[in-house]
Amino acid sequence: MTAMDDRALDVRALINEVEGHLLVESARAEGRAAARQFTGRLPWLTETQRAEVEDLYTEEHLSRTRHGWQQVARRSTQLRAEYEETYRSLRRRLVAWGVMGAAVVLTLLMACGLS
Repeated sequence: MTAMDDRALDVRALINEVEGHLLVESARAEGRAAARQFTGRLPWLTETQRAEVEDLYTEEHLSRTRHGWQQVARRSTQLRAEYEETYRSLRRRLVAWGVMGAAVVLTLLMACGLS
C-alpha cells in the first residue's frame, strides 16, 4: 500500500465518521421534534417536567434508532455472507460445467481425428 492509498483510506474513514455523526444528529432532531409534539399534548406539565420528558423521549428515540441500525447492519452482513456463498457455489458449478464441456469437445475431436 502506498502513502496515497493510506490517505484515501483515511478520507473514507473520515467520510464514514462524518456521515455517522450526521445520521445521529438527524435522529436526535427527529426525536426532539417527536418529543415536543408529545409534550405539547400534556399541558399540565411544568417547564422543568416538560424538559425532562423531552430529554428522556429524545434519548429513547435515539436508542431505538441505533438498535434498528444495528439490526440492519447485522442483517446486511448476513445477507452479504449468503450472497457470497451463493456466488462461490455458482462459480464452482460454472467452472465444473466448463471443464466437462471442454472434456467432451476434446474427446469428440480426438474421436473424429482417429477415425
